[in-house]
Amino acid sequence: MDALTRILAAIAPGWAASRVAGQARLAAAQRLYEAVKITAQRPRRGGPQSSDAVMDAAKGNMREFARHLDENHDLAIGVLDDLVTNIIGAGAGIEPLAVRGPNREPATDLNRQLADLWAEFWLSPEVTGELSGPEVERLLCRSWLRDGEVFAQHVIAPIAPYATRVPYALELLESDFLPYDLTRPDSRVTHGVQKDGWNRPVGYWFSKVHPGNQTFNLQSSELVWKPADSIMHLKFVRRLHQTRGVSIFHGVLTRLDDLKDYEESERIAARVAAALTAYIRRDIGLAAETVVAGEDSETTSVRTFAMEPGLVFDGLLPGEDVGTIDSKRPNPNLEQFRNAMLRAVAAGTGTRFSSIAKNYNGTYSAQRQELVEAVTHYRRLFDYLRARFYLPVWKRFVDASRLAGLVRIPAGVDQMSIYRPEVRPPNMPWIDPLKEIKAYQGMVESGFRSRHQVIRDLGSDPATVDAQLEADPLDIRPAPKQVEMMGPVAAPKTPDEENKDNQDELEEAA
Repeated sequence: MDALTRILAAIAPGWAASRVAGQARLAAAQRLYEAVKITAQRPRRGGPQSSDAVMDAAKGNMREFARHLDENHDLAIGVLDDLVTNIIGAGAGIEPLAVRGPNREPATDLNRQLADLWAEFWLSPEVTGELSGPEVERLLCRSWLRDGEVFAQHVIAPIAPYATRVPYALELLESDFLPYDLTRPDSRVTHGVQKDGWNRPVGYWFSKVHPGNQTFNLQSSELVWKPADSIMHLKFVRRLHQTRGVSIFHGVLTRLDDLKDYEESERIAARVAAALTAYIRRDIGLAAETVVAGEDSETTSVRTFAMEPGLVFDGLLPGEDVGTIDSKRPNPNLEQFRNAMLRAVAAGTGTRFSSIAKNYNGTYSAQRQELVEAVTHYRRLFDYLRARFYLPVWKRFVDASRLAGLVRIPAGVDQMSIYRPEVRPPNMPWIDPLKEIKAYQGMVESGFRSRHQVIRDLGSDPATVDAQLEADPLDIRPAPKQVEMMGPVAAPKTPDEENKDNQDELEEAA
């Protein structure tokens, strides 16, 4: 309390209290973050809108923009290819892990039966019969990331276009089938999705025909209601309570579009520069004297000559010389600028710069660090697909197989274990195979990981590998080693020593 306030407190306590309160409000206002102060240079950004309100403003525009880039921009195609390749690869590996008895022994015969039946079903799992299982995975993943969402319907009916013995199939639906403009607050319908009081989907209103189809008309625009338990809604969201998905390109759409325009401009400038060669420069005074002296004005004003290698041109008149055009093209800074933009795109989409830019310069340690950081993002996206796509499909596949009498569950088998298969993502690629093999070997010999788990990490089936090794007369597997106690820990190597060792091993491997 300052001196004036103390004096006022003795004379007029109410005024003193108001003064103290005002000083407190002023001090609180001064403690605000300077970054959020609204000025002419920094206008207000963002707003209090909910996630559904934001998506209502975007509607399908973001999805259409992302599709345009996927259809016309090589860099956007590369981003999606990198994501799909690292999330799905050649297809997820699914291995049944049914167990029996209190000791949880593997039900080997049942697991083999389920695996064989799944392999047959996954050859043609969708209703059109045009796509194999791995292709279904890749298209679903690409549509999910590019459009922000995709739908798949479980089809289990006595009469349906099944391509295998299993009476179950998938119907794939693009996000266009669910209209954005269908919102009915009285029925709890938001953007075509009907929800209950807990904001949980209970049904979806789909168009019978794709709205972008040429045969779409008023009759075909009729909507049909599908219960939520028959629909898989894969959506990429950034906020809570978000009903519809957002494209993974949402933060880099403008950057990619500007980069596309910039590269096209540079390419056109380079083409124009390649067509320009040289010109004749004249001294106006000497050219006028030549005309006065009797030279033909037409021959001195308009002349052409063909450029060719080794050309010696001696037709210049007094006051003339040949000038060349320097267009500064191709732009020597284009690659550096492009790489900077692609690094920003990689950060915004969770991809690897070296993969989307096809720039693999760098040490082993740098490439390994980039790979490790990106794989965490890829695995997170795959975990979502495992929970929202693979496991629901597996559950209905097992139920349909049991109802059709294709699978019989022996007594003593844990019923829940039948629905919990191991769903493996594609194995992480190798930068240096020799280092990776040594690392796996060290983990197995030290007891940190089993040999079967390593085989699964590499994308193979342990039972199949063991059977092939037993049938191979040249089985060169080493005998199990006794785990020894670790000796003194060596001092860590410097980055220069590490890079030198990596380079030596790469040369030996080559």
